[in-house]
Amino acid sequence: MSQLSTQLLNDEAGFLVSGELVLIATILVLGLVVGLAEVSHSINQELEDVASAFGSVNQSFYFSGSYGHKADFSGSQFGDIGDDCDGQFDINGDGANPEY
Repeated sequence: MSQLSTQLLNDEAGFLVSGELVLIATILVLGLVVGLAEVSHSINQELEDVASAFGSVNQSFYFSGSYGHKADFSGSQFGDIGDDCDGQFDINGDGANPEY
């Protein structure tokens, strides 16, 4: 058993392979970080598009009243206005702010 241990200790055949693995793993991790950052930005943009679609729905309504011989009722109305940060491109998550 000790002869096998000494033989493995003195063996340098795997040194180049482990160096290549470190290089490949480093490139792989850098690629994953960049790729996941882009996926995050894309998801945020899609969610902003969905929020803008919901925000652009106009829920204003108006109906007139009616009256008869024994009863009447008045009409009603509601005017919907835009909320703060309700437009597209109002929220930027990438840090691009022209005011500063």
